[in-house]
Amino acid sequence: MSIVALALDALLPALDVIGISIGTAEPADNQLLITMIFLGLGVGPLVFGPISDSFGRKPVVYMGFILFIIASFICVFSRSLEMMILGRILQGIGLSAPRTVAIAMIRDIYSGDYMARIMSFISVVFILVPIIAPALGKFILDHYNWQTIFYVQLIFTVLVSFWFWKRQAETLEVSKRIKFTSHIFIDGLKELVKHKTTIGYTIISGFIVGSFLVYLSTSQQIFEQQYQLKDEFPYIFAILAISIGTATFLNGTLVLKYGMEKLVTTSLFAFFGISVVYIALFYNTSNPSIIVLLIFFGMQFFAIGFLFGNLRAIAMQPIGHIAGIGAAITGFISTIMAVPISTYIGRFVVDSTLPLFIGFLVCAVLSIGILMYLKVSAKKTLSVSSDA
Repeated sequence: MSIVALALDALLPALDVIGISIGTAEPADNQLLITMIFLGLGVGPLVFGPISDSFGRKPVVYMGFILFIIASFICVFSRSLEMMILGRILQGIGLSAPRTVAIAMIRDIYSGDYMARIMSFISVVFILVPIIAPALGKFILDHYNWQTIFYVQLIFTVLVSFWFWKRQAETLEVSKRIKFTSHIFIDGLKELVKHKTTIGYTIISGFIVGSFLVYLSTSQQIFEQQYQLKDEFPYIFAILAISIGTATFLNGTLVLKYGMEKLVTTSLFAFFGISVVYIALFYNTSNPSIIVLLIFFGMQFFAIGFLFGNLRAIAMQPIGHIAGIGAAITGFISTIMAVPISTYIGRFVVDSTLPLFIGFLVCAVLSIGILMYLKVSAKKTLSVSSDA
């Protein structure tokens, strides 16, 4: 999963330079280099998830890394926006294998709040990479060229693949593997839709990932163009990544004390409240000072840090018997939701950060609505069971 973060964040300081090289017409077009890899991350699991349930987890990870390497060379030799988008989508499809399989492997071994604890530690690695990735990307860009960023990603991919081969055991026992058939995906989907909790929390995850992806795709535009902080951008990005990482790390301890659902509920309301305060303070005004913006971003991302791992863990809890397909479909739904959400909102983030926080607010309201529905539905189900 660290390679996923590296492929996303190391490229951020180079978006403008790459845009000039491949001839993008608008600065907003450069956002596609970030959002399109998420499109691949959403589509890829539909292939790799069912295969991993049939042939084991580890072979699928190797397949994904091989595709990622091929796609990286397509990006390196791209001379147009269309070719670069193709390469980024294929990169996302390739990386969807280790990203999806990592979640399935956790579910193979763990369940309940302890699964959320392990998911948090995995997410910490995913979050820690962005602390150094933009600075690494800027260093490479200052001393070499943007193509070298892709070559460095390839070196890390080879190292991680070797480490994974050497140290990680297969987690899916042969006796638990599902025979691969033409209808394995349809069967998995039919099983998954039976679980209202899985669907509901997956949709919430889509809204949260979508709102965060808006920030990810517009951060370079905000800090370098709106605030004129080109040299400081990697360090600002790192500070905000620490905010998410701290929350994710704390979640590993707090989830065992308070449980996943309570942390999700508290964090969603915090996410909502922070958005409301920002909009109330800065509606129809110019951007606040960079310090004020960072405080609000830091609070938002601290709340998000408690959501990423817990939402996926709750969604995966009822479907451990189809973990590979389950991780694939839930990942597909949340990511396919996130891409259009981030693309649409990102188009409004031109000379102000206000549209970003309006997007945060809308996603928070919709998420809280779904959460309340799930809670009421669960109480009704419990009441009916008690009466029976």
